[in-house]
Amino acid sequence: MTTMQSVTAHPAWRALQAHYEDVRDQHLRALFAQDPKRGERLALEAVGIYLDYSKNRITDETIRLLVELAGQAGLRERIDAMFRGERINVTEQRAVLHVALRAPRGASILLDGENVVPRVHEVLDRMAEFADRIRSGAWLGHTGRRIRNVVNIGIGGSDLGPVMAYEALRHYSARDMTFRFVSNVDGTDFAEAVQDLDAAETLFVVASKTFTTLETMTNAHTARDWCVERLGGDEHAVARHFVAVSTNAQAVAKFGIDTANMFGFWDWVGGRYSMDSAIGLATMLAIGPENFRAMLAGFHAMDEHFREAPFERNLPVLMGLLTVWYANFFRAPTVAVLPYEQYLKRFPAYLQQLTMESNGKSVRLDGGPVGCDTGPVYWGEPGTNGQHSFYQLIHQGTHLVPCDFIAFGQPLNPIGPHHDLLLANVFAQGEALAFGKTPAELRAEGTAEWLVPHRTFEGNRPSNTLLLERLTPAALGKLVALYEHSVFTQGALWQINCFDQWGVELGKVLASRIVPELAGGGAELGHDSSTNALIRRYRRLRGR
Repeated sequence: MTTMQSVTAHPAWRALQAHYEDVRDQHLRALFAQDPKRGERLALEAVGIYLDYSKNRITDETIRLLVELAGQAGLRERIDAMFRGERINVTEQRAVLHVALRAPRGASILLDGENVVPRVHEVLDRMAEFADRIRSGAWLGHTGRRIRNVVNIGIGGSDLGPVMAYEALRHYSARDMTFRFVSNVDGTDFAEAVQDLDAAETLFVVASKTFTTLETMTNAHTARDWCVERLGGDEHAVARHFVAVSTNAQAVAKFGIDTANMFGFWDWVGGRYSMDSAIGLATMLAIGPENFRAMLAGFHAMDEHFREAPFERNLPVLMGLLTVWYANFFRAPTVAVLPYEQYLKRFPAYLQQLTMESNGKSVRLDGGPVGCDTGPVYWGEPGTNGQHSFYQLIHQGTHLVPCDFIAFGQPLNPIGPHHDLLLANVFAQGEALAFGKTPAELRAEGTAEWLVPHRTFEGNRPSNTLLLERLTPAALGKLVALYEHSVFTQGALWQINCFDQWGVELGKVLASRIVPELAGGGAELGHDSSTNALIRRYRRLRGR
């Protein structure tokens, strides 16, 4: 592979370092005072999302230099290469075409000369037909009763996406059905998920591309035993109570699932980018095919904006560039994502995988060291809950924590004054973080001198505010794609591969080696002294 230039070697990077020295001590109070129109000027609206980025510690020159850095790092070429179907996942020699999963019928996205879009819609059509049968009651279980419960079994991208989307779009879901999600190999996860379910009315969706994922298949076999035992021991029941999202037809058939009820996807779909593929079957079962397609249309709208908009007017590019600005120049190690919408309660958890599995890398595409920090930690909780827990650290702690506030103008559940109060808190938090409260202001209010240091808010804490009209399926698609492409932008600047996850593999390999050792007996343990001692202590706890 051709040796590439580290991002730190680009002229724009060096210019940004010098620029940082000039602006790092500038306060947002001064920046707003110098430019009374800043709050209107440093804002961008596209595809139904209004981004106010004026409360960032930036000037026009910051944006100019960041856009220049994106050009020097080859961001445009990387975007075009992804949409062209090139194998930009170089360590696995795979194309990266999650954008094809939401391309409209009739579009053309080529991989090795073949248009993959018709194959995508063939699977979507099969999913829709199956979802309609389940939701209408036409599909009957082994005993002739309709399906009322759906349990999705997966892990990682096969769980985080579907469960986040289900929770986010619960307002649109079939309320006469129950949806549960099992991912943890801890038996408690499965036990609690099925505790109150009737096997005769329960469908399991087993989501594993290879149908070999240890955690997923352990839970799947437990579900199979649970189902068969409760349906009279007849193993033919499996075919009416299990479907698969997989590409391994042989393993699916061996499990007892009719391969006619197997929904596939492709190696150019990464797990954390798969919620709009067949992995989203449970989501479609919950919200219906029409709403699912509306979500895909939202994804596609953001894809087209990302591909076509100039960088200085490009929502995901700007958010990605600002993340690089804080991670690499202010050395801010985290980003807080704070949705002021209860339905988005799992959105920060979803973003944790999307961002940190993608950009938690320390080597460039060519194998050389990155030479700078990558992959800030993403975290968060819905507002206003977070305000009464960790916001204290964001306001007055020693760490700089850039924040993304997400809010909607129209509530899905209008109840009295709730939504006005919710949105007042969004706007107030951004204002308080940016401008703080000075000792002079406190003294003017009559605050006792000894209390002044404790009640002083430094301010100058950066934030973005994302404001949308309403949380719809399309809006969710736009938000997810926004962060997908922001992550891609960051990775392109750092020259890393956002689409592999070798760091996930080593622990899995070692775990498979340790499993038989926990049973006791056999060969002498060959781990380090700590691991050996822990295995022996576990054996004693289990009486082995």
